[in-house]
Amino acid sequence: MRSRRWFRVAAGGVAGLLAGVGLAIPAGPASAANPIITSIYTADPAPLVVGNTMYIYAGRDEAPVGDNNFRMREWHVLSSTDANTWTHHGARASIATFGWAGADAWASEVEPRNGRYYWYTSVNGRGAGWMDIGVAVADSPLGPFTDAKGGPLISDSTPNSSGLNIDPTVFVDDDGQAYIYWGGYWGARAARLKSNMIELDGPVVTPTGLSNFWEAPWMFKRNGLYYMMYAANDTNGCVTSSSYACQRYATATNPMGPWTHRGIVLGQVSSTTNHAGVVEFNGQWYMVYHTANAPGGGNFRRSVAVDRLYFNADGTMQRVVQTSTGPGPGPGPDPGGPPAGTNLATSATASTSYVSTWESLAALNNGGVPANSADKSNLAYGNWPEQGTQWVEYTWPSARTVNRVATYWFDDDQGIDLPASCQVQYWTGSAYANVPGQSGCGVAGNAYNVTTFNSVSTTRLRLNITARSGFSTGLLEWLAYQP
Repeated sequence: MRSRRWFRVAAGGVAGLLAGVGLAIPAGPASAANPIITSIYTADPAPLVVGNTMYIYAGRDEAPVGDNNFRMREWHVLSSTDANTWTHHGARASIATFGWAGADAWASEVEPRNGRYYWYTSVNGRGAGWMDIGVAVADSPLGPFTDAKGGPLISDSTPNSSGLNIDPTVFVDDDGQAYIYWGGYWGARAARLKSNMIELDGPVVTPTGLSNFWEAPWMFKRNGLYYMMYAANDTNGCVTSSSYACQRYATATNPMGPWTHRGIVLGQVSSTTNHAGVVEFNGQWYMVYHTANAPGGGNFRRSVAVDRLYFNADGTMQRVVQTSTGPGPGPGPDPGGPPAGTNLATSATASTSYVSTWESLAALNNGGVPANSADKSNLAYGNWPEQGTQWVEYTWPSARTVNRVATYWFDDDQGIDLPASCQVQYWTGSAYANVPGQSGCGVAGNAYNVTTFNSVSTTRLRLNITARSGFSTGLLEWLAYQP
């Protein structure tokens, strides 16, 4: 797949003075399930993709049992090449990184630019006011990081700053313009950054349209659309008590807004704070967030989790399903072959909106087992040069009960690319409808993407496939399973 972009996360916390003494934690393997690390408590995760590696930057919770304060003095880094097993690299920055800081190693995020890595942090300065935003820099994702500015980038003295200057998220657009967003206490703020990444480039503005914003903005771009995700604490479908938070999101066609609220993408978690971010990694989207689920955990002893995220064909995000198992191995050849179960596709008749004359619709249900998304040894279905949304369909002579499908995408590294999104539908007897309870239609390459849904009885099953801009789509296998 081509044109992969980097996406990052920002998160933070909102109360308490930080103190306590941190212990040195050696680097080493972390968990292959949620939470992804349990040797220490971690919070406010910020993912970054560099090449074939996903990094997560997180603050370390150090509050002992019974201490109801955010006690944080350092930031740690974890990495993975499959989004499933993680290596803990230990603390890579701390309060001591900033000579002007007093305490409070809160939410942070790393943004690459011109071969360097800029680590934006929420930190309590020694000057007037409370929280500031500082910047450290390094030549590697793992550092060493040093103070890039010698003082705050944003503080209470910054005109039109937030009531609580925390939770920075930084985004560099396709034209090279960088933006920073931050804020807590319902005070979202945004500004442009100069190309040196350590100075504001113009006034601080107050974004509009971020309904029920509380804290933790996170900005990314997908298919030309800008997304702003943030923590909200309203009880209007968000949380059961305003002491907790969910993650709402909004979209815009301009990085400075105005924003249009779209809904909730992550519900209430087990900790009162809820900080999350989105990253695309090897063709699959992930949400990184924190909970209180580690042994001995709590609101001030949080832990980082990772789960898969799915988009609908219209660009809206499906609500993330929180798991204890984690996302499982990321996209890659599946040595186990197709998922187990009774595959009903072999008895179906396949049809499509369009198939290229040199490709074959028979590839969908001929029982081939691809080695990877470029493997055409058992034929391939493709719809080049058509773009937009195309469909494939199975028809049976009598009703079949189906509750999951497995999709293996074709990617020829030319005109056919992994899709932007997909949607499974069934024939009700008079019209097509989306299958109920769909878990998400995965678009990862080199893997069987399993989509589950509530059982339906139907004579026709359809897969709508929406292409990435400028590309067509294809399939090597499409399997349909009975319960």
